Amino acid sequence: MKITMMGAGSTVFARNVIGDCMCSEALRDSEFALYDIDAERLRESGTILEAMRRAKGGYGRITTYLGVEKRKDALRNADFVVNAIQVGLYDPCTIIDFEVPKKYGLRQTIADTLGIGGIMRALRTIPVMEDFARDMEEVCPDALFLNYTNPMAMLTGYMLRYTGVKTVGLCHSVQVCSRDLLTQLGMEDRLEGRKELIAGINHMAWLLSIRDKEGNDLYPEIKRRAAEKIMEPDYWNKVRLDYIRNFGYYCTESSEHNAEYNMFYIKSRYPELIQRYNIPLDEYPRRCVNQIEGWKKEYAQIMESGIQQHERSTEYASHIMEAVVTGKPYEIGGNVLNTGFLISNLPQEACVEVPCLVNGDGVHPCRVGALPVQCAAMNMTNINVQLLTIEAARTRRLDHVYQAAMMDPHTGSELDIDSIRAMVDELIEAHGAWLPAFH
Repeated sequence: MKITMMGAGSTVFARNVIGDCMCSEALRDSEFALYDIDAERLRESGTILEAMRRAKGGYGRITTYLGVEKRKDALRNADFVVNAIQVGLYDPCTIIDFEVPKKYGLRQTIADTLGIGGIMRALRTIPVMEDFARDMEEVCPDALFLNYTNPMAMLTGYMLRYTGVKTVGLCHSVQVCSRDLLTQLGMEDRLEGRKELIAGINHMAWLLSIRDKEGNDLYPEIKRRAAEKIMEPDYWNKVRLDYIRNFGYYCTESSEHNAEYNMFYIKSRYPELIQRYNIPLDEYPRRCVNQIEGWKKEYAQIMESGIQQHERSTEYASHIMEAVVTGKPYEIGGNVLNTGFLISNLPQEACVEVPCLVNGDGVHPCRVGALPVQCAAMNMTNINVQLLTIEAARTRRLDHVYQAAMMDPHTGSELDIDSIRAMVDELIEAHGAWLPAFH
């Protein structure tokens, strides 16, 4: 069996996903093919994963493939392909995504999923992933593509609509959503045996129901405690608790993400909201700098003291592969097309996040039915942007880029149309060769 990692220079992530595979008896004898276009990062990943492989008993083998000319070889005969690329990296593209909008008075927190930053990230990433898809259709047509790269709904939606590659999008947020909520609210005693339903779109899927092992509805107590918790000055997760107050349901992704997915919290006319909700503006650039510095130190320590044993994480990837290989069913929250109206009040071409059963026949999405109307409405404000961005990438029409930015709830609530168009033009110019389709 062959498991290929695209963007293997994302060393910490590659270590988690490939390390998880090494923890599985069904997967550990695989060839783990590492692909990247950055020689140094690929070398670091190869060194660490080879040391981990030996520490785990020496099963399987590590191979490395550097550069576009080796991409088909990395993919050839793969059974599973894991995608974790970042096109344009922190420097220059993430910096551009933050600094240019800031000139127009548009502030962001993460800028990797929605907003003008998410739009730009999608437009520079989709052509690369389309190249991956064409290679896969030729050299590993039956492989399952596991996408971890953001913006999740735009990239996964494009792959499913416009390529022949079997694709599912994976995020970290579904499997920790209710656990973290109950823990933060001091309800740890209700964790064991709880039953829940989560559905919506990536980063804005809704905890629609949650019951304890006796079947008791936990939402009344969650709402009572959330109303108290949100009043604590230093509490960091206030936006999502405010969702409970205003929309009746908690959502999957963090408050720093969700602060920029709507028109409510980051508003130049109401600067006091930033402090009231503890919104970390420019969070992702700070995070990138810290991660880069942290990784340099961690790599030096690993080289000095040796690899530490890896414990299997909560990432879905290895469990999906294991379920396909062994036929033993496993349930995930996956990102798939809304084909057949899995969520009946969202459009079929939308990429939705719903419960999926994985077995020897692959990934099988489950029908959820209708979301509460207010939750579907919130999702649609994001889906509008996602579909227009996909259309822009597909047609290479600049007017669709403008329209996606205009329809973005945060951008449209802060800027006038002429400013939005000027900002888009400046972003495209600044990205240069990273957006060749629009030059």
